[in-house]
Parts: sequence; C-alpha cells; structure tokens
Amino acid sequence: MVIIPPLRRGCFHLGNTRIPTMDLKKLFTEDRAVSPVIGVILMVAITVILAAVIGAFVLGLGGETQETPQVSLSFDQNGSDVTVEHRGGDSVDEEDIEARGAGDSFQLENGNDVFRAGDTANVTADGDEGDTLNIVWTGGNEDAVLGSFDLTESNSAA
Repeated sequence: MVIIPPLRRGCFHLGNTRIPTMDLKKLFTEDRAVSPVIGVILMVAITVILAAVIGAFVLGLGGETQETPQVSLSFDQNGSDVTVEHRGGDSVDEEDIEARGAGDSFQLENGNDVFRAGDTANVTADGDEGDTLNIVWTGGNEDAVLGSFDLTESNSAA
C-alpha cells in the first residue's frame, strides 16, 4: 500500500481512491453539533425528572405521613389499679390513647386533654396475673402500642 502525499488541499489519494482530509482550523471553530447534542441531553433529563415527580404523586409517595409518637412510659400496679406515668417524649392527645388487653379505661389525672411528660393516668386492670395491658395510640392510619405492662396480681376475684 502506497500513500501519495496530498495533491490538492483537503484530500490525498490511496491508490485510486480519493480520501478527503480534515481541516484542523475548521474542526476547532465549527460548533454546529454542540447545540443539538446538549439540547437532546437536556430534554431527556427533563423528561426523566417529570416522570419521577408525576410517578411519586400517582403512587402516593408524596402524601402525608403521620409518625407514631415516641414516649417513655412507666407502670405501677396496686390491686386492680395501674398507674401509667409519662416519663418523657412526645405529647399525645388523650382521645388518641386507649388501654387494651387487660385494661379497661384510660383516664388522665391532670384534667387536661394532653398526656405529656410528668403526667399520670389511671387504668383499671381487668385481667389475671400474667395478662398484658397495652397502651395504644390510635391517632394514625394504624394503631401503635406505646407501652406494655404484664399484670403482677390477679384481679378477677377483686
């Protein structure tokens, strides 16, 4: 294979084939292809972002979520009476709290409608020794147990 040097500017011959050469000055000054490529990339990126946002709303991922309150409770039993003390954490509306399992009614002693740190509440235990009293938060989409207590005395004979 014999390469013949360019006879004319912009091309050279390889055998009987004429092969055009690239003008380096033209390569660095011509920018026609930059705008369409960047435009296509931007359009694809915008489409992907819009699809993600619309998908999140359609699937309900951007909806409201209600977190379960975090509380620390202590329990003290005296016969059929169980005293529940709020030791710390989030405040909870009384209407969103129930006693379940071995418990009957949940009544705050502070006279307020909010169960907050330092407050106590009374629950009448109606189970036997070993039964579990659950303090349940009912203010969200699903009920959540805030605290549990295993009864230590039998209350069915009382």
